[in-house]
Amino acid sequence: MDLMHIKQLIDVMAASDMAEMSFSQHGWTLRLARHISGGASGDPAPPPTLPCTQPRPLGQLSSPSEPVSPVPEGRELLAPLFGIVHLRPAPDEPVFVQPGQTVEAGQTVCVIEAMKVFNAVLAERDGVVETVLVESGKEVEAGQPLIRFA
Repeated sequence: MDLMHIKQLIDVMAASDMAEMSFSQHGWTLRLARHISGGASGDPAPPPTLPCTQPRPLGQLSSPSEPVSPVPEGRELLAPLFGIVHLRPAPDEPVFVQPGQTVEAGQTVCVIEAMKVFNAVLAERDGVVETVLVESGKEVEAGQPLIRFA
C-alpha cells in the first residue's frame, strides 16, 4: 500500500458520508474513522455500530451466498478504490489491455473514476492478461477483482 493509494482513500472518505472504512492489501490493513460531533451540546455522538466480520484477504472476497474459490495469490489485480471503471483512455481509443496481451509492471491497465478524478490502475507485476473481469462504465468496489493474469 503506497502513499498515493492512502491519499485516494482519504479523499474518497472525505467526500462521502461514511463514518468508517477499512482497506486491506498485501497483508496491510488501513482503517479510517471519522470523528462525528454530537451537535449543539458539544457532546460527542456515540460511535456508529458496524457489523463485525472476520477479515479476509482481498483475493478471496465473495458474496456470502457463493463459495470462495481459491485463486493463487498475485493472479488477480484488485480495484484500489470504489468508482467507475474505464477500460480505454477515451471512447474512440483502443482498450488499455485485452486477454492474451503481455503487460509489464507499472503499465496502466484501466482507470477508475472517483469524484471526477481519474485514477490510473497499474499492473503490479509482469504477466499475461487471462481475463478482464469487469465491464467498462460500471461501478466497482474497492478490492473487487478487475483482471486475472495467466
